[in-house]
Amino acid sequence: MDCFYEGPNFLVIHPDECIDCALCEPECPVNAIFSEDELPDDQQEFLEINAELAEKWPNITEMKDAPDDAADWDGVANKREQLIREW
Repeated sequence: MDCFYEGPNFLVIHPDECIDCALCEPECPVNAIFSEDELPDDQQEFLEINAELAEKWPNITEMKDAPDDAADWDGVANKREQLIREW
């Protein structure tokens, strides 16, 4: 799908471009993708973050390899604080 946008240390999904096909959900290695109607309460802020940053960051249309340090970040709490907004 063409609704993914890449920042320095984060991917976002443009909520207006996502067609809710759910094909990306099982492909996410850290289970970070939810359909909007199944988004946990503690993740609601990410709808706004995704909409904002998808307007700033470049679109990606092909799956890339995970970053070298991806396993180091799996399960880390408060990653939101590490979000780099400027590309």
